[in-house]
Amino acid sequence: MHIIRLDRITLFIITIIIAFSIPYSLALADEDNVYLREEFNDLEEWEPLHFDKIDEHSLYSILKEEGSYLKAESNASASGIVHKRDFNVYDHPKVRWRWKVSNVYEKGNALKKSGDDYPVRIYIMFKYDPETASFGKKIKYGLAKKLYGKYPPDSSLNYIWANRRHEERIIPNSYTSQAMMILLQYGGENTGKWFEQEVDVLEDYRKAFGEEPPAVASLAVMNDSDNTKESAVSYVDYIEVYK
Repeated sequence: MHIIRLDRITLFIITIIIAFSIPYSLALADEDNVYLREEFNDLEEWEPLHFDKIDEHSLYSILKEEGSYLKAESNASASGIVHKRDFNVYDHPKVRWRWKVSNVYEKGNALKKSGDDYPVRIYIMFKYDPETASFGKKIKYGLAKKLYGKYPPDSSLNYIWANRRHEERIIPNSYTSQAMMILLQYGGENTGKWFEQEVDVLEDYRKAFGEEPPAVASLAVMNDSDNTKESAVSYVDYIEVYK
């Protein structure tokens, strides 16, 4: 058997190549796992989300200041923005983002309609599927489509920055049980600071609703203060959907 002997210089070169290629390979693998990454260079991939009987809308713009960020401003107002691109939560169940807020709402309270406002929330909106819906839901959603011209979301997870801590991490929305509020940040102690968040949508949906989610979902961002009549500014650096 022929034995290959390498001198020190050759070994050093090989070591350097391996050292640099491993991180590069990991980076490529990570990129392959990412389905969608929004870095907020513009708002071309987003469309407005407005609500009935709410005339004052929140403002969404791009702030370019040592980077590019989404800036969401609310002043006794409510509206959001929805990403135009859907994703399959079974193929890409994880979402991560970076956010910060200027302040929380003093009157905010996730347990009451009068306090159902948040300086920032990341929505996961699940698309209604008539093929898998129960008979009762088909009737309900069919009527809604006749009224509004399209189906409303089947359900949603709302990842929120609340004004206070609650005993439960997951709280039914005070307006509808089809929306579940999930507390990630709360209180004013950390306002003005950037925070990275990572969530598993499948895991959270199963805990929140006790069943499997519809397959197709979309992202939304909102800053609302129509109930508390207060104001706040929030920022999102990026949002990423991956597996």
